[in-house]
Amino acid sequence: MTYERFEDLPVWQKAAALYELTEDLLGNDTFRATRSFRDQLDRAALSVSNNIAEGFERGTTNELLQFLYIARGSAGEVRSMLVLKERRAGRAGWPANLQSQISNLRSLTENCSRQLRGWADSLQNSNIRGQRHLNDKVREQERTKKAARSYRLEFLRNLKPSHPLYHSSEARAARGQPEEA
Repeated sequence: MTYERFEDLPVWQKAAALYELTEDLLGNDTFRATRSFRDQLDRAALSVSNNIAEGFERGTTNELLQFLYIARGSAGEVRSMLVLKERRAGRAGWPANLQSQISNLRSLTENCSRQLRGWADSLQNSNIRGQRHLNDKVREQERTKKAARSYRLEFLRNLKPSHPLYHSSEARAARGQPEEA
């Protein structure tokens, strides 16, 4: 799937939720933290969605990757701060609802981090250089490749059992059948 706007990206939506829940935590009167801790947590949580957005808008895959890793680093920073507060909450006897709020927020940071890692991994293994490098010739080449892949898959799906390629791993995969042992 191709996304036109960063707001439509599932990982950006999770990152936006991360910031909103962080704001809720920071607004909780029972959450005890220094002003600098609160400020750093607020900025790190906001940094996740902002870096996804900035990377998406840059126009090259290399720049997008750079910002995805920055966003992932910010998610790690948020998670680290929350883990420290979780440890403190358990010892200090903070209310269960606050401990649960912190735990849920930490889980959300892990989810964002996993999504960012998956996206970055897929981009690193891609030959897509980014929107800035697209021109009519490159677009036409991509359409041709896609059409050829589609034609080949359709050809392999429709092979008759008597065809020599019918039992090949590629044809079995095209038909959605598992590999033969």
